[in-house]
Amino acid sequence: MDLQLRDKIIIVTGGAKGIGEGITKVLAAEGAIPVIVGRSAEDNNNVIKEVEERGGKAFQVEAELTKPEECEKVITTIVEQFGRIEGLVNNAGVNDGIGLEKGSYEGFIASMHRNVVHYYLLAHFALPQLIKSRGSIVNITSKTAETGQGNTSAYAAANGARNGLTREWAVELLKYRIRVNAIVVAESWTPQYETWIQTLSNPEEKLKEITSKIPFENRMTTPEEIANMAAFLLSEKSSHTTGQIIHVDGGYVHLDRALANA
Repeated sequence: MDLQLRDKIIIVTGGAKGIGEGITKVLAAEGAIPVIVGRSAEDNNNVIKEVEERGGKAFQVEAELTKPEECEKVITTIVEQFGRIEGLVNNAGVNDGIGLEKGSYEGFIASMHRNVVHYYLLAHFALPQLIKSRGSIVNITSKTAETGQGNTSAYAAANGARNGLTREWAVELLKYRIRVNAIVVAESWTPQYETWIQTLSNPEEKLKEITSKIPFENRMTTPEEIANMAAFLLSEKSSHTTGQIIHVDGGYVHLDRALANA
């Protein structure tokens, strides 16, 4: 299917790693020009090199998104380079383990900046360009907002906010014909996930236990599968879809666990 994304300028935060990297590569394969936003120019450029080797195009902006002024710089840089923005994928964040019992005010607020404040700021600063292009916003969120996880109060709260902002922006931006949707991720194999599981005493057993509970095919969702949904939501092929919180998770959140090994 031709998603008609050719030459569209689409921001992908955290676009050099994990799910963000998957989104960058799928968008480039569709002919779009993804703009990777991340704190490491080296990582960003490594992905750009891979994209270019496959015949695609990409651009990057090095930025620390926990700093509001850097969020504004991202948008200014992109507009100076291209003069337009057609899409925004808010993806950057980290499950940072700021819990309730052993957490702190400082840790909680810092996590908000790592995980949701920049979602708002990038959308805010990009909005004039998105209004001109009638662009689309996709927010990547996590199951933790709905299921809880334990010892990750801040991340769960940030993802609840991501879901809430998705619906709120969809309402506010109706008049501009800007569509806003979210993709909820449950268990997806990324470098961050691999690092986490290796901290456990029995990583292989734990991984087997987790995948056994994923109803569809007893496997993790791939970054590419999430990326395919993101590309669809950014395209005009989803022209009457807005305000939706879509789970790309092999049925992990909503299907009966009894089905997992059926």
